[in-house]
Amino acid sequence: MDLRAVASQEPPGFASPWLHEEVARRMEARLQWLVQKPASWAHWEPVRGGWNAQTLLQTRYPQASSYLLESNAHHAGLLQSTLKAPWWNPLKLRAAKAQVAYPAQPVGMLWANMALHYAADPQALIGQWLGLLEVGGFLMFSCLGPDTLRELRAVYAAQGWPPPAHAFTDMHDWGDMLVEAGFAEPVMDMERITLSFSTPQSLLAEMRTLGRNFSVARFSGLRTAAWRAALYEALRQGLADPADGGRLKVSFEFIYGHAFKPAPRFAAKPQTNIDLESLRRAAKATRRDPAQ
Repeated sequence: MDLRAVASQEPPGFASPWLHEEVARRMEARLQWLVQKPASWAHWEPVRGGWNAQTLLQTRYPQASSYLLESNAHHAGLLQSTLKAPWWNPLKLRAAKAQVAYPAQPVGMLWANMALHYAADPQALIGQWLGLLEVGGFLMFSCLGPDTLRELRAVYAAQGWPPPAHAFTDMHDWGDMLVEAGFAEPVMDMERITLSFSTPQSLLAEMRTLGRNFSVARFSGLRTAAWRAALYEALRQGLADPADGGRLKVSFEFIYGHAFKPAPRFAAKPQTNIDLESLRRAAKATRRDPAQ
């Protein structure tokens, strides 16, 4: 199957990477196992994370309000323009019940597709996500795993070059970080997808859409035309699969996770001050807990 055909085409200047769209589609399918239906949810950085997921999620939760959260000012402007589009524009319909704003109240779901592996301080980002959720709300996220681009890394290592990408975190470590941040019941799984390309040029063009190389050991300056030619040849030699007509193959590992925000636990001290609203939320969450 040509996975590129799955992701629909957006207008110039507003296109999520097709691979992010595919991962978002697969992550959305996992929501069928969650019976909880949020009354509101937030879409974290949808322009790069997979804009087509907005339609899928609004279809799954038609009564819920949604918030589009973008830290990039240009991307936020693109979303604002989308909301102002004519009524017949399909992008307008896709964001009919959405707002480009941080919610005034915590939401029931935080959707974050293909964002976590870009974070310079992932623990801080996970804590920020926790703060956006209401008690009992849940996080759905995906990111790249450590086996991503292992063939490309091997090619670079054989040439004595710095790695083509920074190291990606294992799903068990993500689970530990979720718990440390305050999440409960994290569930993690993963899958691998192998992509093939006809030429080194098409492979590198695809890689550029997915993000930058954040490795601290990456090349610090510009490379020459001679080095580029050597790169193309190294890719042809190192990634070609004779069983598939010499097509160049690289694999990606995708990690999917979800976790819930539990009711706050109040530490036992000789004197404890608890605000009334926190106590009410904790009591309400306890009444909803089927184990009680």
